[in-house]
Amino acid sequence: MGLTGAQPGVAGDGTGLAAPRPGARVPPSAPHIKDRVAGPTATTEPPPHCAPPMPAHTDVVEQRLLADPHLLRDIADAVGGPFHVLFPERVSANITAFQSAFTEAGIDGFVYFGKKANKAACVARACAETGAGIDVASTGELVAALGQGVRGEDLMVTGPAKSDELLWLAARHRSLIAIDALDELDRLAALGLPVRVLLRVLPEGSTSRFGLDPMELEQAIQAITAPITLSGFSFHLSGYDAVARSEQAAALVGHCRRARANGHPADTISIGGGFGVDYLDAATWAEFQNTLSDKWFHTNPPGDYYPYHFPAPGSAMLEAVLSHNDLAGLVRDNGIRLAVEPGRALVDRAGSSVFRVQGVKNRTALGNPYDILTVDGTSLSLSEQWFDSEYLPDPVLWPQGPGHRTPTCVGATTCLESDLLSRRRIPLPRRARTGDLLVYPNTAGYQMDSNESPFHELPLPPKVVLRAGADRLRWSLDSTAR
Repeated sequence: MGLTGAQPGVAGDGTGLAAPRPGARVPPSAPHIKDRVAGPTATTEPPPHCAPPMPAHTDVVEQRLLADPHLLRDIADAVGGPFHVLFPERVSANITAFQSAFTEAGIDGFVYFGKKANKAACVARACAETGAGIDVASTGELVAALGQGVRGEDLMVTGPAKSDELLWLAARHRSLIAIDALDELDRLAALGLPVRVLLRVLPEGSTSRFGLDPMELEQAIQAITAPITLSGFSFHLSGYDAVARSEQAAALVGHCRRARANGHPADTISIGGGFGVDYLDAATWAEFQNTLSDKWFHTNPPGDYYPYHFPAPGSAMLEAVLSHNDLAGLVRDNGIRLAVEPGRALVDRAGSSVFRVQGVKNRTALGNPYDILTVDGTSLSLSEQWFDSEYLPDPVLWPQGPGHRTPTCVGATTCLESDLLSRRRIPLPRRARTGDLLVYPNTAGYQMDSNESPFHELPLPPKVVLRAGADRLRWSLDSTAR
């Protein structure tokens, strides 16, 4: 990619910035702009036009990557930019934590990864190797999961109005199919293949377009005959309320009992996903919420945010679900398998997104200077923008080094005014320079490829797989990037 940025070390010109790589071109205006943006050090309060720092929790492999003086640059030179980095060992650890929660509760539980959260082949392979299944909603996702070694019977097929091709392929592979509408049963029956199904229940009081209402649910139970097997029931809830999930799960146990009275095995319930992820510590998240100001933003601030601090995330939330009103005991006493379908919780701290700084401009707000960076990618690589929101964990400026804190927002390389990766002015620890890298942490959950687009005919960012060797980190391209 021919990056012309800084290497680790301190320049000898007194700027406090890292020295440029030999042969790098430094914009002629840089010394003048540097004088304008030199501001408070990292030990003082941020100016009123700058957001507070929001450092993310990170995995040890990412910490090693950021500390390595050469590896990020080597990858960038080899694959171009932007690119995503994935840590599959972290995926395996997250899966194991959910499995351990089931074991400690003494129940039969099974983990399905919500594949829509991340398309990387290495994530699906980690599921296969760690004994997890995958929740798929298209023929493409189903084929991709099979290609990484996940067995057909360990796939759950969800989504509304499934295509005939998806139903046929799922039936052929003995996958578990979550039925969302009565016509899906009719089309499955027409195939004449043995198939296992869950009936997706519309929670009471919900206005969701998904699931079967009580009348449809009863019709489905009565209509199911061999070779279709009613294996149980499922639901999905918005939000991250452990109590609501536990109580809805107890209701599904009741559905299983009634279905058994009609001769169905009904031995499985799925409580879906929605297991929170803890991106930021409690104090950082509280400060952001309590002091949030429109003055921090280069343009209109978002209206809503993901709950970036979650006190009982991932498997800890599953433990809370199982302990409420002794749901674990209810499930165990009725001989029921409980399935979960986490998405971002299984790829928590399992990947980051890396962008190259292509340009730096200086502007003024409230009489104070700040920088606008242009990076070699688009905001579609941080999918919170899809929801007119913003991804809050601060990017890490690489290479690291001393300097003056510089309020900075981040724009994309397209010609759209609204194409901003970070609208708020982030307190970078030093001034960014052309050729530097910005590493957005913990983006494997939905952020890095849910909304990617080859806009301007820009290539989609490749995915790089990083594994920890005994002596050093080793990288390769994910098969989805080839």
